[in-house]
This record gives sequence, structure tokens and C-alpha cells, in this order.
Amino acid sequence: MTIDVVDLREFYLSPLGYAVRRLLRARVERIWLQTRGERVLALGYGLPLLRPFRNQSAELVAMMPAEQGVAYWPNEGPNISCFVNIRDLPLPDESVDRVIVMHALESAVEPHVLLQEVWRVMKSGGSLLLIVPNRRSLWAHVDNTPFGTGQPYSGAQIKAILRDQGFLTNRVHHALYMPPSSSRLNLSLADTLEKYGERLAPGLGGVLLVEASKQLYAPLLTKARVTPRRLVLPLPSLSGAGSPAPVPS
Repeated sequence: MTIDVVDLREFYLSPLGYAVRRLLRARVERIWLQTRGERVLALGYGLPLLRPFRNQSAELVAMMPAEQGVAYWPNEGPNISCFVNIRDLPLPDESVDRVIVMHALESAVEPHVLLQEVWRVMKSGGSLLLIVPNRRSLWAHVDNTPFGTGQPYSGAQIKAILRDQGFLTNRVHHALYMPPSSSRLNLSLADTLEKYGERLAPGLGGVLLVEASKQLYAPLLTKARVTPRRLVLPLPSLSGAGSPAPVPS
């Protein structure tokens, strides 16, 4: 089941969503310390994580599955988001340095196809950061957040899927140790729970953040290769994508 962009936007504007955005953004910044001069692609709904990369990266673009919808971002400047056919990304082969996949793989009808397209557009020395719900966590079993929708994964499952599509898993991180509750107490303890949860219960974080790199040989694809396009990032929008309404960052 694909989550609509309106529901995603509303969650990340809520008190709980704001805490999730802050915690995940801090973790992503720790994993990717430097992206200066690189091309960065966010696939799915990665808008909550992108602000630190906006002035640092050479080019930044957000692509969202057509069935999910698209949100204008950032609201204080030119739009860098567009919706796409997830089976056929409008990018040339080996054209991006880093890819963030968030709120995409768990709801994809054909996860392997999504990863094949990521493999195609990533440079050989590029880096993939895949963020998916952790099936061992409470977050994957309640439906009041986007992480309770779609297919959650274990570390072993996500490693196997990445290996089958030509990626090498470098490291698996965990995040979101606070319960998926909007209570004032829970939100006030979010940073403390994140700090000690990582030490005391490292496998029980609400999401997996998986660092992976591209193998130097192509995986055995189950679909025909796509003819590369000669589009250059960033893309303000695709033809027919319409004009999404501004979304507060």
C-alpha cells in the first residue's frame, strides 16, 4: 500500500513527525558527513532529510512515485521535486553520486525493480542510504505513522534483497527508539531514548538505515535495460507533473 503525499506531509508537520524528522536528519548527517560537490537523489518521500544537503551538494533532486503524489519543495526557492515512474527514472546511467530511498521500498509493488533503477543511475563509486521500517520494532506494528504501512524488513532480509540487485551492504544502522506516541512525556524524552536505546537495545530501533555501495558488475535484471536519457539534475518538474502546492519545510 502506497502512502499518499498528503498523509506523509501531515505526519511530518505533527509533533511526533517533527521529532522523527529531527532524529533521522541527525543520524543521516552522521552517516553522510560530506556531500559537497556531489549529485544527490532522494527517491520516495525524503524531503524531511534534505535541508542539510541543499547548500552543500552540487545538485539535489527529489523524485516521488507517481502513485504517491508530489509535494513542492523547498517553499522558499525553486522547486526540485517531481513525480516519476519508479520503473523508469528519467536519468542517465551512472549520473548520481548518492541516493536516499525513504518511504518507497516498503510500499513498492516490485521492490527489485526500484532497486534496479537505483543501481542503474548510481555511479560506480556512489553510495545508497536505504531507510525502511524495522520489522522487530513497535513502529512497524502500529498504523499511526508512515512506518506502519507496507512491508517492514529485518536486517538479514534487506541485505539479501540488496545483494540480489547488485549492491554490497556496508553497514546497518538503527534509529527511532522512542515509542510511536505523541504524548508530551514521550516527545520530551526522545533525545534521551535515542541516545541510550542505541546502546542498550541496538536492534529495536523503529527504522533501519542501510548503507550500501554498487557492485562493479550488473545484477541479473528481470526487465529490459532502459535507454539512458540526457537530462541533467536538478529537475524542477517533469512534463505533466502539474504544480504541487508549497509544503512547509
